[in-house]
Amino acid sequence: MLITGTSLLISILPIVCLGLILAASLHDIVARTVPNGLALALALVGIAAGALDGYLFGSLLAAGIVFVLSAVCWRRGWMGGGDVKLLGAAALGMPPSSVLTFVAAVAIAGGLLALVYLAARQLVSAPAAPRPNRLVARAMRVERWRIGRGGPLPYACAIAAGFLFVIVSGPTP
Repeated sequence: MLITGTSLLISILPIVCLGLILAASLHDIVARTVPNGLALALALVGIAAGALDGYLFGSLLAAGIVFVLSAVCWRRGWMGGGDVKLLGAAALGMPPSSVLTFVAAVAIAGGLLALVYLAARQLVSAPAAPRPNRLVARAMRVERWRIGRGGPLPYACAIAAGFLFVIVSGPTP
């Protein structure tokens, strides 16, 4: 099998998309925001993948539907705006036939994430009074505070899990 530059690029772009989604997830865990630049970069890489693999129109259509439906969820207060942008951009980075699997995987991962946070509310004590010096300890302290107050979930983590599931399971026929 001959590997050309285009086929190598087609193979690498989903990994680049995953890296961008993981970066967005880390930012969401720490700051509960998803940077617009990461969502934009993910969308551009997804458009490039669709153009190179020949499914750009279908990908744009599927991602547009995902974006509109998740924007409705944002309007109802069920999702954050950064998650809406990230979800739509992530849908661009896969074949249109895999988008339904992706959305289902994100929903399942989001449900599991919510269950973990609900259980953690019962187990987590209030943060210690002194502010720790180490970054990880400080992040854990803030997370305990968020869990105790019923703060928002880092839903970008569920989006990353759904995207990873689609990449690992392969394209849907």
